[in-house]
Amino acid sequence: MTTDVDPGTVAPALHDLDALRGAAAGCTGCELHGPATQTVFGEGPPTAWLMLVGEQPGDREDREGAPFVGPAGRVLDEALERAGIPRDQTYVTNAVKHFRFEQRGPRRIHKTPGVTHIRACRPWLDGELRAVRPSAVATLGAIAGKALLGPSFRITVSRGQVLEWEGHALVPTVHPSSILRVDDPADRAQALEALVADLRVAAALRTR
Repeated sequence: MTTDVDPGTVAPALHDLDALRGAAAGCTGCELHGPATQTVFGEGPPTAWLMLVGEQPGDREDREGAPFVGPAGRVLDEALERAGIPRDQTYVTNAVKHFRFEQRGPRRIHKTPGVTHIRACRPWLDGELRAVRPSAVATLGAIAGKALLGPSFRITVSRGQVLEWEGHALVPTVHPSSILRVDDPADRAQALEALVADLRVAAALRTR
């Protein structure tokens, strides 16, 4: 495995997903690589027309080395299916590639990544965008939205809208994990339908 990789130096020179993934496995761009099990790089075909960008891997993603394979991933799969978007036509990734957590006994509790972590990982995300060249990008959650659109981004203002971002059509929506935190079944169903509606906006942007 590659070790001691600085993303700011290595990633800009790579234009192939396999090369980027291999290099990111040894990323030491911030301190999160230390306690994390592994780098969780994006997954999906290089021909994907939609790129989904979340916040960071969770506990299960960190252990398995793949994005959106836990409970939030199941919600995302359902929302994509209902929106008429096959997941195997999407490229799914995160703004931050390592799991940031706080150890509490045997449990690892999610901690929101900081600006330094987002900045350190940005070259990998830029590399994924170069390699995939999606027709549309959808950000999942406020952290992912801020990572791409800047600190003034407000998901309550912009979700479901088509925004122009660095030559890409971008649709912000909520993170699927937010739906899991809704206790009332009726409210949860409504929240899921709102996510589906946002993804349908992204689906309309497909050009290939």
